[in-house]
Amino acid sequence: MNINSVAGSAGLKWVNLRSSASAATDTKNGTAAGQVSGSSSAEFAALLQEAALQSGSGPDGTTRLASLDSSYLEGLLWQQLSGSGQAVGEISGEITQTLPTDYEALIAAAGAKYGVPVDLIKAVIDTESSFNPNVVSSAGAKGLMQLMDGTADGLGVSDPFDPAQNIDGGVRYLSYQLKRYDGEEKMALAAYNAGPGRVNKLGVSSDEELLEKLSLLPKETQAYIAKIERARAQYAL
Repeated sequence: MNINSVAGSAGLKWVNLRSSASAATDTKNGTAAGQVSGSSSAEFAALLQEAALQSGSGPDGTTRLASLDSSYLEGLLWQQLSGSGQAVGEISGEITQTLPTDYEALIAAAGAKYGVPVDLIKAVIDTESSFNPNVVSSAGAKGLMQLMDGTADGLGVSDPFDPAQNIDGGVRYLSYQLKRYDGEEKMALAAYNAGPGRVNKLGVSSDEELLEKLSLLPKETQAYIAKIERARAQYAL
């Protein structure tokens, strides 16, 4: 997953794709700027691991993997992580009462379905899109949880600007990262933002170890983790 946009991040701009009919049409036809590369992880197939090692920084400072067929990569992703929609289990520190938003029912349903704390979901949405369902980043990430096209396709999200689809898909993807890293939330968030390949290359196995090597991650990802924590504290009651 390419680095998603963060509200206020330097070098990234949001565009309301529904501000004009033509812009919306172009985006849904896949002509928006910022085409998708696949996600990668060391425990995937060797192809994905190789792709991760070939990752680099683009001219705008975002992380991109080597150009591979996104449908093939996403197919491997869902095979490895299982697209069954099963919850990943309880996450430590879950808050049951949170500050309400405009998407309470959708967030609660996705949190219960995939075993992700509601306050964490709200913090991710706030940080990714400020709860604006119609935005797209300069890298092409779309909607409330800023899904890239290839990731959205793999999650079965046909309209990333539909809050119900975007929240369900985004929380599902986040749950995969939590499962991948045994519930270590900072590692999962870093993977959601920068891609699991970047996290795996650090050779860490816990949030504590991640923090020791945090400076090796993109500055955007470093700030992203901190923003999530601040936002989560605001939504927890």
